Amino acid sequence: MIEFKNISKHYTLKGQTLHALDQINLQIPEGSIFGIIGYSGAGKSTLIRLINLLERPTEGQIIIHQKDFTALDARALRQERASIGMIFQHFNLLQTKTVAANIEMPLKLLGYSKAEREKRLDELLEFIDLKNKKNAYPDELSGGQKQRVGIARALASHPRILLCDEATSALDPQTTKSVLALLKKINQEQNITIVMVTHEMDVIESICDYVAVMEQGKVIETGSTIDIFSQPQHPTTQNFIQTVLQQQLPVNILNKLADQHHNSIYCLQFLGKSAQETVIQAVIQQFDISLNILFANMTEINGTVIGQMFIQLLGDPAVVRQATEFLEQNGVKVEQSGESV
Repeated sequence: MIEFKNISKHYTLKGQTLHALDQINLQIPEGSIFGIIGYSGAGKSTLIRLINLLERPTEGQIIIHQKDFTALDARALRQERASIGMIFQHFNLLQTKTVAANIEMPLKLLGYSKAEREKRLDELLEFIDLKNKKNAYPDELSGGQKQRVGIARALASHPRILLCDEATSALDPQTTKSVLALLKKINQEQNITIVMVTHEMDVIESICDYVAVMEQGKVIETGSTIDIFSQPQHPTTQNFIQTVLQQQLPVNILNKLADQHHNSIYCLQFLGKSAQETVIQAVIQQFDISLNILFANMTEINGTVIGQMFIQLLGDPAVVRQATEFLEQNGVKVEQSGESV
């Protein structure tokens, strides 16, 4: 487990104190993929650099596997850092070195023999599916291939933790998808804890088990990814979720409604099993109401389907109430949107 205890990080610039992080308390479960999301300047990159103490906190403790990293001397810290790999946004490959030399670099620094380096190199090139690029140089690789080399280099010393600082933001969507699949494979097959910093909610949606949302140096919301997506509490979190899963009825649809009974509009949320059942059809068949589907979308998070649907229910208020109760009894969360939509 990685634990941040009362972490603050302050910088002094031109006589002014900048509070980059303010009293962070956070736990990252071992073996999980943990996402840290926030807008630019939220403090997320600073936070991830504290894990291997590339940045030192002004206050607080970093506890990793029950060991206080902030209390380690320089020699002990160097040893512990060998168990933490890092992947960067812009790859950070040495342009004058081959793929093989880039991957072997951390092993050389750690004193591995030539035979050990070659054995590990072959394993990693096989794993990232770049055996045919062993002697190529970074300029000869695509962006996705460069990031795969960066991942292999981070894995070279058999780390227990992998840090990813905006590891996919320089890649196109299709390449991003393949890199995320590789990271998921690493987590599942090698049980490596992965901590991902990103400003893209679809990255969180794709592979993260847990997520922390940051704003102005604070963690404003944290929990399992499925909980954050299904019940976002903070307005900033809701804005992020909105980029993947529509949380409000689009205004243009609302304006086009022939019947402007806005208080008859309901937001339905389907989670897991309820997303796969024909509850809407059952409502139409069983209740004497008019049901108009206005908007719907769906996404999948770690194998769990979440769906949102906006409907208009018109009819006798008592029957409408019976219909919404029926939906809730069948696992559908129902909220009346009202004029705020």
